[in-house]
Amino acid sequence: MSFLERTACKLFSTPGRDPFVDKSPKRLATPSMTSISKFSLPSSETSRSSSASSFSSASSFWTSPAPSRWPRYLPSSVRNTVSKRQIAVVVCLLLALLVWVIPQPHTWRRRVIHITVQQQVANPYQVLRPISETISTANKHPPDPMHWLEQNSNNKHAENTGLGLLKSVPSLGHLSAKPRAALISLVRNSELPGLMQSMRQLEFRWNRKYNYPWIFFNDEPFSDEFKAATQNLTSAKCYYEVVPKEHWSLPDWIDEGRFMNSLEYLGAIGVGKGWMVSYRHMCRWNSGFFYKHPRLRDFDWYWRVEPDVHFFCDIDYDIFRFMRDNNMKYGFNMNILDDARSFPSLWSRTRSFINAHPELIHPDADLDWLLDSHNSGDYNNCQFFSNFEIGDLNFFRGEANERYFDWLDRGGGFYYERFGDAPIHTLSVAMFVPKSEIWFFRDIGYQHDINRHCPPQSSHRCSCDPTPVDENFYRLVPLESPQKKPDDTCIRQFLGGNWLAKKDGWSQEIERAFGGDGYQGYVAKGLD
Repeated sequence: MSFLERTACKLFSTPGRDPFVDKSPKRLATPSMTSISKFSLPSSETSRSSSASSFSSASSFWTSPAPSRWPRYLPSSVRNTVSKRQIAVVVCLLLALLVWVIPQPHTWRRRVIHITVQQQVANPYQVLRPISETISTANKHPPDPMHWLEQNSNNKHAENTGLGLLKSVPSLGHLSAKPRAALISLVRNSELPGLMQSMRQLEFRWNRKYNYPWIFFNDEPFSDEFKAATQNLTSAKCYYEVVPKEHWSLPDWIDEGRFMNSLEYLGAIGVGKGWMVSYRHMCRWNSGFFYKHPRLRDFDWYWRVEPDVHFFCDIDYDIFRFMRDNNMKYGFNMNILDDARSFPSLWSRTRSFINAHPELIHPDADLDWLLDSHNSGDYNNCQFFSNFEIGDLNFFRGEANERYFDWLDRGGGFYYERFGDAPIHTLSVAMFVPKSEIWFFRDIGYQHDINRHCPPQSSHRCSCDPTPVDENFYRLVPLESPQKKPDDTCIRQFLGGNWLAKKDGWSQEIERAFGGDGYQGYVAKGLD
């Protein structure tokens, strides 16, 4: 054979590997039966057996006693008894507990604000205490409100702070019972929009964290619309009460003809709401009947809330705990002048009551700040603005306040004149409570009609512009009123001490001669 013939014979007769297979982009091959069976549809029996197999494998995941390969460091008793299902349940419980404990997202921003505020405030709680020599020092361990605020702020006693039910578990420092207190409002069905505004703001600023109940009073039954709307604004309990008829009607000792003449006269001279019969009933009820209502028998404290008011500041402590723990009887927000034409005989009747019952006057009572030494020692017409007031119901139920109210009521001043609950509460508190048990809530921003109060140095928690301490002093006194204003503003007379100090060379007469109001000469500024 030639060389070519021998080479061809060897190439085709000897098995070998195709040198182009590995370099080919695609390998062409006939699919085997095994590969075809992977893509073919199973028969019914095959499908049934495979589904049963998958079901048994899925259920075996939860019922298998333990994986075959647990870590060797686990005890054999654990490896043989702990199932995957138990592990899954435990993991779910741990995740749920973690979600339960972590504060809700809407609280994160507030906490960051309180932590990162760089503003240095010398008096963060805006505490202003009256300075008076008449404050008793008999108690060797008197309450310290400033210390209480330092220890109990930052929503320490709040119920809704993102901790869920864990917050209700007593812990060290939280063993005292929650005060028996309520938010109360005398309101008509027609005033629902205004009340909803007041509720929204107070709930957002404070009560959504503390869940104190709301009690609404009316001289007629509340409508279903009123009940539904107010209940939608709070998670706290709501009560709807009707004022007893005998507390909202003309007493039998009142001369109706004289009463009608009073309505006509006070309306003619421009006394605010002096012509309204319902307003006289309201002032009388707020003065001496609200605390007698059966619904309030189970409560010791109240916070009065009016329709159409504004609350500007976040409040991060329990107001009622503060009142109770510091032995406070009455709290106010504004101390301003009232129109003296509304109650011309109020002070003379009060003075006759003091002379008839001197034993009822508290030994540490301070009435000096309510008397005008330049006007024969008469009442200077200063009052705690009572549409914002927080008080001790047991004080109003006490003998001294009850006898004082009955004395005024029998004299007919609510109908022959227009006695208001604000001056009556002010005089009652001044006579029967020492100044140390009266609290100025300067830290709460509040507005009622034209009177507005906003604490200074509180931009991090209040949505209002700060107002001086003397703001609103005579806004309730119309220009046509001939009454003489006192030498000092009401709140400064209440506080006393350095708050009354005047600048050297300053004269009230000269200031008024040049168009001023005569109250700009104080050394202590109104925003201090």
